[in-house]
Amino acid sequence: MVDRRTVLKGITSGAGVLALSGFQISADAAAYFTHGVASGDPLADRVILWSRVVPAKPDIEEFDCEWQIAATADFTLPVTSGTVRSLRKHDYTVKVDALGLEPGQKYFYRFICNGSISPTGETKTLPIGELSSYRIGVASCSNYPQGYFHAYRHMAQSQLDLVIHLGDYIYEYAEGRYANPIALEKLGRHVEPQHEIITLEDYRMRYGLYRTDRDLQLVHQRHPFVCVWDDHELTNNTWRDGAQNHNEGEGDFYERMKHARQAYHEWMPIRVTEGDQSPIYRQFSIGQLADLIMLDTRLHARQRGYSYQQDLAGSSEREIEAFREQLNAPDRTLLGEDQEAWLNDELKASKARGATWQILGQQVLMGKVGTPMLTKSDFGTAQLTERRQQYIDRLATISDAGLPFNLDAWDGYPACRNRVLTAMKTHGNNPVVLAGDTHNAWAFNLRDPQNQSVGVEIGTPGITSPGLESFLPANSDRLRQALMSSSPELFEVDTEHRGWTELTLTPTKMTAQWHFVDSILDKNFSVTSALPITCEVEKRQFS
Repeated sequence: MVDRRTVLKGITSGAGVLALSGFQISADAAAYFTHGVASGDPLADRVILWSRVVPAKPDIEEFDCEWQIAATADFTLPVTSGTVRSLRKHDYTVKVDALGLEPGQKYFYRFICNGSISPTGETKTLPIGELSSYRIGVASCSNYPQGYFHAYRHMAQSQLDLVIHLGDYIYEYAEGRYANPIALEKLGRHVEPQHEIITLEDYRMRYGLYRTDRDLQLVHQRHPFVCVWDDHELTNNTWRDGAQNHNEGEGDFYERMKHARQAYHEWMPIRVTEGDQSPIYRQFSIGQLADLIMLDTRLHARQRGYSYQQDLAGSSEREIEAFREQLNAPDRTLLGEDQEAWLNDELKASKARGATWQILGQQVLMGKVGTPMLTKSDFGTAQLTERRQQYIDRLATISDAGLPFNLDAWDGYPACRNRVLTAMKTHGNNPVVLAGDTHNAWAFNLRDPQNQSVGVEIGTPGITSPGLESFLPANSDRLRQALMSSSPELFEVDTEHRGWTELTLTPTKMTAQWHFVDSILDKNFSVTSALPITCEVEKRQFS
């Protein structure tokens, strides 16, 4: 980890030149760009620009930094510029809401401070009017100590108009927890701080570590981002009033969330109101082609997620039915009344203005995933621990009862999902739901409570976080078959590869394609692309 303290220590030690995260830094400079550049939340006339610039002298609280936007990479055709203050109280991160830009244009940007110049970034504003096509990269679940971020590099090298990040941009765990031993021991991908992150400085340091990764820097440098958090930017399995991975010994939960949110808003190129604690759900218009509606299904109003281990008392018919009734309670919510009402209004407005597609960017799977029926023979020669065998036996009981596989998704909030599906059916033109969280690739044909086609969903694979193969090490073909059999809405699934999703929108169809990397533990990697899947306008289903 190269954080603020390390940089300052190196500078004052009299070193001639410091190499920080791939950039050459002169030791006699007055300020240093330590984590590259990024852009995000583009609109038709503006975009957020981000960087981090620290002073050479540690006692400086704030100082000015210049920013520039140009039409060319050599900055010979300047467009606009200004100054922004780098503040210690914001971890020396700088953000600019750069106004006065033209719609649908590519721009180059950089920061300059006391003779130091940041890397040059590329960004794009959102278009207006009719469009022939628009290409979006979708990512989630990048766990630093699991391996290399090769999928980010491939995204950076791809021709995209926008990147949507659906959360788990960082992970909060301590050193060695939820980590690949090879990544730790051979690749040196250790976390900082080494304990679980709880305080504001902890969260800042963890973002600082991740943003030293050259592949992550590169994808930010090449494309504008629209982001939303999931749980690991906060802590595992968060809901509005608590989390699975938070206990009394870790202090006040709401104070921890305040720290997590502040660090997120400091380090991510996201547009926020003053105070950095506003709701994160928001909307973007991509010409007449689409409206991107970003939701917060994790923190804003989510009720506690159920688990079979904690909430299903036993396996008798009476106990299962009692749990089913609890699960289907009409007031159970993932969004909250205010966000549901906002979503309804956005869908209505999108339909009224004639947008072809409504893209719902959010964290967890909306499609119904039934519990797969697996037996010990499906695991072949895999060595099953007693605990794993008990889990497989438990799955059989849950499957027989027709209960869902993953209660941490919309399957754990069916009444809320039914209301949203009804709104999508009534007010949407061609809804497309995007999801992350599971680390695997999914495609669903969504249906409402009347079994009518509503829209489609794409679940993007994780950048590095392990998927179903890590805790259900069954034969991949058999696992896919079992999931398809238990899940009538499921159109396609991949349970064993890391990568990202490319989404191409046109006035007549939406095409989704998964790109998988063959390794996250070797510096050399190759990419295999799945066959594209397509949803035509007004069909509301993959075919």
